[in-house]
Amino acid sequence: MLKFLPGLIPLFLQGQYFQQRVDHTISVRLDDVAHVLHGEEALRYTNNSSTALDTLWMHLWPNAYATPNTALDRQLVRMGELDLHFAKPEERGGIDSLDFRDGNGTRLVWGYHGEHKDISWVKLSTALLPGATTTISTPFRVKVPDGKFSRLGHTGQAYYITQWFPKPAVFDHNGWHIMPYLTQGEFYSEFGSYDVTITLPDNYVVGATGL
Repeated sequence: MLKFLPGLIPLFLQGQYFQQRVDHTISVRLDDVAHVLHGEEALRYTNNSSTALDTLWMHLWPNAYATPNTALDRQLVRMGELDLHFAKPEERGGIDSLDFRDGNGTRLVWGYHGEHKDISWVKLSTALLPGATTTISTPFRVKVPDGKFSRLGHTGQAYYITQWFPKPAVFDHNGWHIMPYLTQGEFYSEFGSYDVTITLPDNYVVGATGL
């Protein structure tokens, strides 16, 4: 018989726990005239699961601001906030210029989720076996939206940069957690390291708490 001290809550885990690891190397430059981020990213993805993966799902969350009728737009409309729904093209944001390649420089096939343009998939050149690691790189360009919509944005030349780079979705014992960007709700990301180089005009000060 097991006995526990008063106030101690036991935790029981069924099955094998694992957590994927994604190490990021990112360089980014701000164009504060066009309100654009120009970036390069390399992801080192380690498969700690017991499942071979032939495809990685990716979050491209800046695309939540790109067009009307995204999941973000629909949520804001339900909240009575219509600014994004009727936004001018120059007020919107998005991410583009993607070119996913493996560690050998081979271009990878990728595409968008059928419903959400802020979610994509990337087909690996070979299946990523349990315990193995692969590297994926891509350039990217982010049009920073007006700051009146949600977390990512700018007010003039003050920038609020969040959820701004291509990020793999979480894969755990329940499978892939692919989710569109929402203004109400938090984000689920894999464990890993971030090596980020930021280039800004001289008159800026950077403050950061996380990515």
